[in-house]
Amino acid sequence: MIIDAHQHFWQFDPVRDAWITEDMQVIRKDFLPADLAPVLKANGVEGCVAVQADQSEAETEFLLQLARENSFVKGVVGWVDLRAANIKSRLEHFTQFPALKGFRHIVQGEPDKNFLLREDFCKGIAALAEYDFTYDILVYPHQLPAVAEFVKKFKDQPLVLDHLAKPDFETGELKGWEQHIRDIARYKNVYCKLSGMVTEADLQNWKQEDFTPFLEVALEAFGPDRLMFGSDWPVCLLAAEYEEVLGIVQHFVGKLSAAEQRQIMGGNAVEFYKLN
Repeated sequence: MIIDAHQHFWQFDPVRDAWITEDMQVIRKDFLPADLAPVLKANGVEGCVAVQADQSEAETEFLLQLARENSFVKGVVGWVDLRAANIKSRLEHFTQFPALKGFRHIVQGEPDKNFLLREDFCKGIAALAEYDFTYDILVYPHQLPAVAEFVKKFKDQPLVLDHLAKPDFETGELKGWEQHIRDIARYKNVYCKLSGMVTEADLQNWKQEDFTPFLEVALEAFGPDRLMFGSDWPVCLLAAEYEEVLGIVQHFVGKLSAAEQRQIMGGNAVEFYKLN
């Protein structure tokens, strides 16, 4: 069983989705379940987790509606304002939706490199456990020192690091990133997604070997029981087709036991997000 632990849907809006710039023509359009379903089927992927791309509760509701209408959307990672004074009542509201597994904030876009450690944000994170929600950490490498402090504060909160924290696959620079990853991985409640790699590499000329040193670090640090495959579709289309992205991870884990491969390709996502 393969589960795609990280993909997106949107109805393209040039104002709201301003991050999709003119040079990203291939993804400047709608991407909905009808577009993804045949791709998953062709690649033997049983289901997916839809992750927020816009920071609004409307986005969360949009993804939940898609999950209600499409059984292969096994879970949703939405957005809620974790800094809000009424965060507990908002989380209480969202408990009525079984498909909603957790939340994410686009921390990589925050100018404050220590955003994760802000008191108001941490209050929101502290409330998640009470309502059994996960949290996805989306950052760049320069924000990893804050992530290390953050995970130390929340040792009982299910956390997952998206896209290996977007290291520089193009230059292959491991230093700094590797030490932070190893520090973060010491906390057993933290998982890591093998996702979002091709768009951090040379878009036109990436190769499997570009990712291997980083994947080796992730495997050694987190172990096969805390890694999960994610496609980052449709963003990945900027650099690769779905089957190519899937192939990067399948090729890397091919040296592992069948049981370990099953964990990384689907089992860990089912466990972490409590997918049905």
